[in-house]
Amino acid sequence: MTPRVAAGIGDRLLDRALATAVARAGAPGRIRFTERQLYYEMCRVLRPSHAVPRRLPLTPAPPVRYERFEEALRRHGAVPGLLAPAPAPASAPAPASDHASREPTAPSAPDLYDYGLPRLLICQSRQVARMLLANDVHLEAACPVFAADDLPLDPRLVTGLGRVDGATVHVLHDASVDGIALTGRVRDAVPGVRVSSMGLVPRHATALHLISPRGPAQVLAQGPGPLTLPAALGPRERDWLADGRFAEVESVSPARLLRTVLRLVRGPRTPGHSVWTGLRELRTAGFMTWPTNRPGDTRTQGDQPATRNPVQG
Repeated sequence: MTPRVAAGIGDRLLDRALATAVARAGAPGRIRFTERQLYYEMCRVLRPSHAVPRRLPLTPAPPVRYERFEEALRRHGAVPGLLAPAPAPASAPAPASDHASREPTAPSAPDLYDYGLPRLLICQSRQVARMLLANDVHLEAACPVFAADDLPLDPRLVTGLGRVDGATVHVLHDASVDGIALTGRVRDAVPGVRVSSMGLVPRHATALHLISPRGPAQVLAQGPGPLTLPAALGPRERDWLADGRFAEVESVSPARLLRTVLRLVRGPRTPGHSVWTGLRELRTAGFMTWPTNRPGDTRTQGDQPATRNPVQG
């Protein structure tokens, strides 16, 4: 078999895998997804390690280079649901001190920042933040979504978080040294506010069998510093990171990512409302309840005074 024939067979295999990945990435319900999410979905088609039982820790290497994926994507043409790449910034971001010293611009609604803010989500990747916004996560979870390069936050947002007891800033980051250290950066940016790491960490990557590229070996910090890792990481996780392994948030399937973010940001659900609980609540619902006759009361419904609020007596 000549190299040209072998290359043609390889291209047809990648084209077929990409077509399957396109259908999977947007399911169910026409999910919007990023280019890297589509790449990792194509990797799962070629190497379905996600089907391996979760009790077997596994983080396989990518089965195809990103350059080959881009070639297949150009051959495929337009992809429904694929988000356009984020535009490059017009200029280099200003230093943190400049952000902190700038006067905030006046909001279009003057009272916009007068309310409490119970939760906020910061993503390490701007593409992930754009994907969550494109799928209306900020509306369903009632939670603003920002990227890590938006730090430091507008002081008015930090003030709004401080108005709510138990307000939480959630951090969504890669399973990498820089990603795990992001939680500490966010904690420094919102002093006095609870900061919760949503993941990823190496144990998530191994349990979900996420595709894990390998970079240069990392030297993990032992003392305080920008790359100090939390003590909760086990020895195997530290060895995994020190070996240069990492797993991106975009390696999680789009549907699973949306479900997980919504579940963790919204917190536990309240008990479901039923007809019977509604009927029981009517007697204590206050002055808007329908008036009822007491035993022995001969007055008609129209002659009865308005029912008083039971709290007032």
